[in-house]
Amino acid sequence: MTETTDARDSATAWRPSAIELERRAFRKRQTGRSVLVSALSTIVLAGLLAWALIGSPGWAQVQQTFFDPTVALASLPRILEGLWLNIQVLVAASIGVVVFALVLATLRTLRGPVFFPLRALAAGYTDLFRGVPLIIVLYLIGYGVPGLDFFPRMPVAFWGTIALILTYSAYVSEVFRAGIEAVHPSQRLAARSLGLSHGQTMRRIVLPQAFRKVTPALMNDFVAMQKDVGLISVLGAVDAVRAAQIETAHYFNFTPYVVAGLLFVLLAWPMIRLTDWVSARTRAREQVGSIV
Repeated sequence: MTETTDARDSATAWRPSAIELERRAFRKRQTGRSVLVSALSTIVLAGLLAWALIGSPGWAQVQQTFFDPTVALASLPRILEGLWLNIQVLVAASIGVVVFALVLATLRTLRGPVFFPLRALAAGYTDLFRGVPLIIVLYLIGYGVPGLDFFPRMPVAFWGTIALILTYSAYVSEVFRAGIEAVHPSQRLAARSLGLSHGQTMRRIVLPQAFRKVTPALMNDFVAMQKDVGLISVLGAVDAVRAAQIETAHYFNFTPYVVAGLLFVLLAWPMIRLTDWVSARTRAREQVGSIV
């Protein structure tokens, strides 16, 4: 009896219709065709660019000056040593930017007339450091602050890190503030009605939602800072950029700059891909069911 029932169930189990099978086959053919066309168009475009570049009259001189493999291998160890300094500065600056920017964003979202001086101070800070170019901040902090003799002698990388924190915290604080203000006021009202204080509401209710909303923008700022960390070389720090400059002067060849640029690309590429993935995932989650 059981075997008969199982056989009947298997016979009546759902199976795709002929029309559905035809649709699936059509989608499969379309996908394969799209992949083939994309690959061919990419190969053709790459070939045209290579032909235009290599066929230019000055390509031989440019290749010798910018793409010399011997110079690249010889300068790579020193540039890698300088890149390690960039990574150290990047990690320290990232932590400092997140903490300081969160404080600034919190100050700008305080309510009540008694907090007006703090709001005005935070607003003036963000306006100032978003308007001044980073390289000028580096000069002012790296040469001006040590000249006051308020602090003991510190490495130039330390002052470069401070300049990065001061500049990027102004941008990131606005990202945080946008995320905080994007949280619906009913969330705060519900939390306060349950007896949570303002600080508990911000820490447990508002900030977790704000972080999720602004994560892609924060990651983009981090990618931008990965490039700008190379500007600490203007203070004399022997990072990847300064090491490339030294090697360029040594070999009288610009290949070390290309090596340094490629290393910065490799440093930023994982974060760029992660940012794109997080952005796509967030967009798919928020727009589920709305895409026709």
